[in-house]
Amino acid sequence: MLKTRFEWVILIIIAALLGSAWIMMSQESVTAGLGPITLAEAPIVGHPAPSFTLPNTLGQEVALHDLAGQPVVLNFWATWCAPCRVEMPALQQASVQYNGRAAIIGINQGEAAKNVTDFGAEYRITYPLLLDTHQEVTQLYEVRGLPTTLFIDANGAVREVVIGAVTQAVLQDRIERLLAEAGNR
Repeated sequence: MLKTRFEWVILIIIAALLGSAWIMMSQESVTAGLGPITLAEAPIVGHPAPSFTLPNTLGQEVALHDLAGQPVVLNFWATWCAPCRVEMPALQQASVQYNGRAAIIGINQGEAAKNVTDFGAEYRITYPLLLDTHQEVTQLYEVRGLPTTLFIDANGAVREVVIGAVTQAVLQDRIERLLAEAGNR
C-alpha cells in the first residue's frame, strides 16, 4: 500500500511539472503580434497619458494637453451603458466640487452628438462630454470595458485605471490624492 501511495505522489508531481511546462511554453506574450508598446500608444500607470484632441458636443476641440497643470479624470462611457448611468451623478458632483482644481472629462463611445447632448441634459452634466466618433481615443487608451476611468496627475502621468463604475467616495479619494501630490489641496 505504501508503494502505491508513493507511486501516486510521483505521478501527480510529474503531471504538475508537465502541466506547468506546457502552460509556460504555450503562453503568448501580451505584445505578441503588436510590436513594441511605446508610451504614446498605451496608458501605462506611471507614464504620460497619450495625447488626444476630440470635439465636445458643440463642435469645439478639447485637447488633453490643454488641461496640463491640474489633475484630470478621464471617463470613457456610453449612453446605453447602465453602470455609466449609475456613476454619472458622482462624476457631476466631483466636477462641481473640484471645479478649477481638477478636470472631469467624459469621452463618449461612438454615439451621435444629439444623443450625447440629450443624455447630458437629462443628467444635468456640466463637465465636457467629448465625442470619440470613430473610437480612435478608445483604441489609443486600450479601453476594453465601460465605464473605464483614468486618473491623471497634474504632470500628465496616468496614476490609476479603474474598469467599472466609480463611486463618489472613490472619486473624492483619488482626486484628493492627486491634488495633494500637486500641492493644490
